[in-house]
Amino acid sequence: MAQPIDLVIFDCDGVLVDSEPLALRVCLGLGAELGWPLTEQEIVDRFLGRSERAVSAQVAERLGRAAAERWGALYRERLAAAVDAELTEVEGISEALDALTLPDCVASSGHHAKMRRTLGRTGLYERFAGRIFSASEVAHGKPAPDLFLHAAARMGAAPERCVVVEDSQYGVQAARAAGMRSFGYAGGLTPAAWLAGEGTVVFDDMRKLPVLLAG
Repeated sequence: MAQPIDLVIFDCDGVLVDSEPLALRVCLGLGAELGWPLTEQEIVDRFLGRSERAVSAQVAERLGRAAAERWGALYRERLAAAVDAELTEVEGISEALDALTLPDCVASSGHHAKMRRTLGRTGLYERFAGRIFSASEVAHGKPAPDLFLHAAARMGAAPERCVVVEDSQYGVQAARAAGMRSFGYAGGLTPAAWLAGEGTVVFDDMRKLPVLLAG
């Protein structure tokens, strides 16, 4: 029998805010501009759900440290502009959050400044203020379990009584490594098959989440 749920841990990008298509577009442009042309699928596979330092390490390995630093600076600048102009919340997430009564928090690969911008832009920041955790606070980002274990500890919840809502393969892998069940949202860029696995329920409509959590 599954453990009762004491805490729901939400990823941010692609789960709360629909930022992944914007990030994908920016990365496609940077790859072509800086000498590493990537397909959309390659970007999803390599970068989606990973921390900035993990992405930077991949770019540095391919293009060198100077190019990685330029990539990072341009990425932050261009994504911020896209967020300010275009960002929306993930469809159905406000309805799902309104229906949930369980304690919750955010644990994201993004930096706090980025989350203040994206969650603030969509009006979601106040829902989670004081309960937002970043991979910048731990030694290893996803798919390592560090971030989710850190969030659980800060929230006073045992890992086996936490569930994670994620949209990336690295996120559900991190949840499994942390000993947590996960709900893999396949309504975005990641194929459902990449999310499927032990302890993971795959779904494609955020409005279904409260019922899934109750089940």
